[in-house]
Amino acid sequence: MKLYDYKAAPNPRRVRIYMAEKGIDIPLIPVDIMKREQKSPDFLAKNPLGSLPVLELADGTCISESVAICRYLEALYPEPPLFGRTAAEKARIEMWLRRIELNVMVPVGMVWAHGHPLTASLLKQIPEAAEQNRKRVHLAYKLLNEQLSGAAFIAGPDYTVADAVLLATLDFANGLVGVPYESCLTHLKRWHGEVLARPSAAA
Repeated sequence: MKLYDYKAAPNPRRVRIYMAEKGIDIPLIPVDIMKREQKSPDFLAKNPLGSLPVLELADGTCISESVAICRYLEALYPEPPLFGRTAAEKARIEMWLRRIELNVMVPVGMVWAHGHPLTASLLKQIPEAAEQNRKRVHLAYKLLNEQLSGAAFIAGPDYTVADAVLLATLDFANGLVGVPYESCLTHLKRWHGEVLARPSAAA
């Protein structure tokens, strides 16, 4: 297997964090997004959407989408379980994965697309869309803070794939996109510091 990767992008980082938590070592093949290498004919044959990451199996099968890749690896390497053991744990993790994707990553992506100078040459930006989605991101931060007021990690007492996904998303939002969470969200701040201190965060 090999994983097509770009170090600065949040979605490939999700998979790298997940693999580090599991102790999985897969060769990384860099794809330079800034040079549009993900839009080359060779890469589009692997993923017609031209997005990263992509996991290529030994038989040439290609799997894209970060959570789908993690699910595949979970089936191969079930220990330690990062998608839960019981039906309730699996459902709770899935619930938070969806909430992170829809309520955090989607609006963060809209702010990135419509409000950042690096993306200005890629599409016609709509500043109002960026501002509206900034507000959505801050509402999501409050939801996360409330959840973390009663849980060590985002889906409960144990670190899961939801934490890996949220960390990569949150660092992208706080850093390059420029939508940081407020310091008064102490539970989110506590969680962020703790997961950043894990060795996997450096993956």
